[in-house]
Amino acid sequence: MSRDAPIHSWPGSYYINTEKRWETGTLSLTRTMVRFVSNQSKESLTSFRLSRIMDIKMESSSFIFSTLTVLEEGNVKHWFGSLKPNRVVVYNVLEHFWRERLLSPGSEARGAECKPSKGSELISLVAGAQRRLEDTGKVLSHQGEQFDNAMQGLEKIDSDLGVADKLLSELESPPWWPFGKLPWKTHQEAKAEDAARAAARSAAGKGSGRNKVIASIPAIVTKGGDSDLKPGCLLVLVSSLEVLDTNCQLIHRFERNDIDEVRVHSPYEITVRQRFIGKPDICYRFLSAKMPEAMSVLEIQYRKKVEFTSLLQRCQDTELPLEVPAGALSQLQVHVLQPSVSQSEAQELKQLKNLALEAETELERQDDVLNDLTSSTDRATMNVEKHTCRMKRLL
Repeated sequence: MSRDAPIHSWPGSYYINTEKRWETGTLSLTRTMVRFVSNQSKESLTSFRLSRIMDIKMESSSFIFSTLTVLEEGNVKHWFGSLKPNRVVVYNVLEHFWRERLLSPGSEARGAECKPSKGSELISLVAGAQRRLEDTGKVLSHQGEQFDNAMQGLEKIDSDLGVADKLLSELESPPWWPFGKLPWKTHQEAKAEDAARAAARSAAGKGSGRNKVIASIPAIVTKGGDSDLKPGCLLVLVSSLEVLDTNCQLIHRFERNDIDEVRVHSPYEITVRQRFIGKPDICYRFLSAKMPEAMSVLEIQYRKKVEFTSLLQRCQDTELPLEVPAGALSQLQVHVLQPSVSQSEAQELKQLKNLALEAETELERQDDVLNDLTSSTDRATMNVEKHTCRMKRLL
């Protein structure tokens, strides 16, 4: 994604202090800049880096006109009005990216020194994702060992329960009783089995393995259109996605199997959709400066459901002309073009891809083990409750 490509833009007006008048145009936000371009002259009336912003406020002009003000270094104040859909939305988005830029100023300083190649831009985009993948790999490795040990323990428990079942059967039907099972056993056994099933369902509901948080990022969230962008948080769990507000209260939970589409609009914006027949879809849109970190996990978990839109289009666009007029080739100066991605950058990106594929394979294996572990635990819990009730009756 180009450094000058807008992440978001809004129609509005800008106050030109030297001329004491308002000019209509478009306010746009890029990775590092805020810019306002006039509709009439198509020229930039103002532009400044996010790192130079000192404060962002919602104020009023002449006690009536609602505006958004941005205070730049050097005590330079910029006034923006008539923002659509509304100034609250613009404030939420600008403040989010400004705050996140303050937390990682090094990236902008490096970008200001020299114009990076496309390979460097790709690597910088996935640098956070690589660290997240490495951490995820360590967690998955440790978690896999725990799952394997748990499965071995459950196999031993299952074997012990089989022995206990045989012993209890012999105690419940002693050789001196000529009619098979004891007369009071049938009714109590049925009650015990019902209680054991209820306990197993309760234990399954409390399982914390599937609720483990893999990634958590601050985000601007909307369920409707662009007029309802609010700050919140996106949680990526093993079995679901959760949408939280600024008070960490749950807004919505997408179960992993219920998600039908994860559409990527840009490296910083995605849409998660759950489709229904006969009623409206549930759709949430997320805009975050840290979205590349979450995408490294989402592309593994929902690889068959991830779709790219404008990002793919940008990748397909090239700066070279598609056609060259006849006879013009002889007039062109032959020169060697610098490759957009060097060998070392390609190797680094390949290593990241291999790391993601390994994490994907391990995650799929652990999903299968976790399903077996859950069913085995439910079965063992039910048998333990059943045997406990049988032993109490024998006392």
